[in-house]
Amino acid sequence: MGIERVQLGVRMEKRMVKVLKGLAEFEDTSLAQLLEKIVLHSFEPVAGQEGEAAASPHSTRALAAIADLRRVYGLDDDVHQSRRYREDAS
Repeated sequence: MGIERVQLGVRMEKRMVKVLKGLAEFEDTSLAQLLEKIVLHSFEPVAGQEGEAAASPHSTRALAAIADLRRVYGLDDDVHQSRRYREDAS
């Protein structure tokens, strides 16, 4: 299937980016392809839990790698903490 990709300028929390880059390398894929995979999976509800849960694109092996990368880069935030993110004035 042919698709058209566009350049996207986004800002993300630094430790999160490090974990994502490490995961992309672990999965031998590009960061862009990893993000597309994560987003597409987030659009897929878990049957019977629509609005409550989304499908995960990560294997058990990848989840273990994510846990290691989060530990290495000090990303201990949970899914709800992003609501409290604020940028430091620099």
